[in-house]
Amino acid sequence: MGSGHSQFALLRQRRFAPFFATQLLGAFNDNVFRNATIVLITAQLGLSTAQASLYTNLAPALFILPFFLFSALAGQLAEKYEKTRLIRWIKLFEIGAMAVAAWGFYAHHASLLLVVLFLMGLHSTMFGPIKYSILPQALHPEELVGGNGLVETGTALAILFGMILGGSLMLSPAHGPTYASIAVLAIAVAGYLASRAIPPAPATAPTLRIRWNLAAETWHILRLCTRQRAVFNSVLGISWFWFFGTALTAQLPVYAQVNLGGGSALFLLALGVFSIGTGIGSLLCEKLSGRTVEIGLVPLGALGISAFVLDLYCARPGAAPVAGLDVAGFLHAHGSLRILFDLLMIGTFGGFFLVPLFALVQSRTPKAELSRVIAGNNILNALLIVAAAACGIAAQQLLHWSIPTFFLALAIANAVVALYIFTLVPEFLMRFLSWLLVKSLYRLRVDGIAHVPDEGPALVVCNHVSYMDALILAGAIPRPVRFVMYYRIFNIPVMRWIFRTAKAIPIAGAREDPALMQRAFDEIGAALDAGEVVGIFPEGALTRDGAIGAFKSGVERVLAAHPVPVVPMALCGMWASMWSRRGDAAASGRLGRMRLPRRFRADVAVVVDAPVDGRVATADSLEAQVRTLRGNRE
Repeated sequence: MGSGHSQFALLRQRRFAPFFATQLLGAFNDNVFRNATIVLITAQLGLSTAQASLYTNLAPALFILPFFLFSALAGQLAEKYEKTRLIRWIKLFEIGAMAVAAWGFYAHHASLLLVVLFLMGLHSTMFGPIKYSILPQALHPEELVGGNGLVETGTALAILFGMILGGSLMLSPAHGPTYASIAVLAIAVAGYLASRAIPPAPATAPTLRIRWNLAAETWHILRLCTRQRAVFNSVLGISWFWFFGTALTAQLPVYAQVNLGGGSALFLLALGVFSIGTGIGSLLCEKLSGRTVEIGLVPLGALGISAFVLDLYCARPGAAPVAGLDVAGFLHAHGSLRILFDLLMIGTFGGFFLVPLFALVQSRTPKAELSRVIAGNNILNALLIVAAAACGIAAQQLLHWSIPTFFLALAIANAVVALYIFTLVPEFLMRFLSWLLVKSLYRLRVDGIAHVPDEGPALVVCNHVSYMDALILAGAIPRPVRFVMYYRIFNIPVMRWIFRTAKAIPIAGAREDPALMQRAFDEIGAALDAGEVVGIFPEGALTRDGAIGAFKSGVERVLAAHPVPVVPMALCGMWASMWSRRGDAAASGRLGRMRLPRRFRADVAVVVDAPVDGRVATADSLEAQVRTLRGNRE
């Protein structure tokens, strides 16, 4: 993973760009149509306030209803059939729905437009499981974070500009319906044409039998989500983000009027800043994670969200001192930049929170189940969106909270929910601590990480320089790794919790503790049988002089029973670390002293070579390969 790699390069590749354009145009059209419909109903049909209120409250309910009714079917279809063909059929359905919408705009037929809202909800329901399950088929594991970041950024900006365009088209009572009709039809056709360029994405479960009892299948796919704790809690985290985002953005129109002193222009400004922040955070995830699925960013995101929502409450806890402000007037008002910065950072940390969760679900869910798990995620998302709307109404109508007070409650609730999730799955917090430690101390460069197999069992072998080696390699390898480590290193205070949470395997020498040694080999075998990646430091101890020691025969013992692919790696630059044994003259087996490093943020490299057939690999051949990889770099 050299510095020349960038997620933006995916936008020039056919395996990603046409899909990205298709999903972006779909989200854009959703919001153009929805906002144009709302403006038409509320401002141009001459309805009474009660009638307009009825229609505007029905609109989001009709859009979200298909997610409850048809997500189970959508997940099954996305598993059973080739995804690109499904996308094209869904896009043709969108063109038909927009043709009906065009007539609804022209005839000023509010009820017909609400029917189309239901149809567009159905369109999104059917597309959702494909949208996220096609990415692992099109992208390499190290590209998942960057690809998801682009998708989330595109979606956030499509929602914003779709709302702006939909409202703008309807500014003219005479020509607005015609403009909106042309726009939604043109965007739908453009989406279909983009879908024609998406490469084939084979069915992941072609023998799956479609179950038409959608209630039973809904329960089944929700149970699929719970099979892996980390995946299920990621789904819960994604759904919570939708609750939080819905609850926050639903208050912005009133917040802009009462607390910012403006109207629709300030609402769009606030929403735009939040959306741009979400895009920035989503795009930064690849840089911060080193192109791996770094779930350590999730606690960082949760912490940042609560901190900046709390500051948003403090920035303007009461009504605006001046009313009737336009954008320029607001920007010159006291405290306005602080409010906009808070909204920007809430969105940014939201990107840190959301993107790694989606990438984790995609990377750890079996491919034959991923579409259905995404469908289950969409059901929970829809449920939490409805709950967010209900909470917002209850806070204002029953509790008579101000909008800033509601924001304060959101900040506290976000912190509590995040803490609960991280308590259930300590891996999130463990990865955050290890990510923070590694990022604080080192500048990590990774070369050849694509050699790690995308799936199936594998053995990683690497030279052993410092107590931090396992954490550095875990941050570089895009799959979870079960590291085998000397039991005394495993038992270092604080680090022990990290290692245990990462399911590291402690081992001792045959003379020290033969029972522990046997348990370690049993665990290694079980992990490889389960298709996991196991990391071994075949030297058996930290280097005392910076050179690579002889590889011991334990690696051959593992391969004799489990001849899996072996991925050689070399770790460079760690000998000067405070965590190495440089300067430790002791010849005994006790742990060396920690010392100050020569400099912080030292350059560290992980160099990876192509996998070796486990049936022919030996300790000597692997040692020679790792020596060649490291060369003279240290």
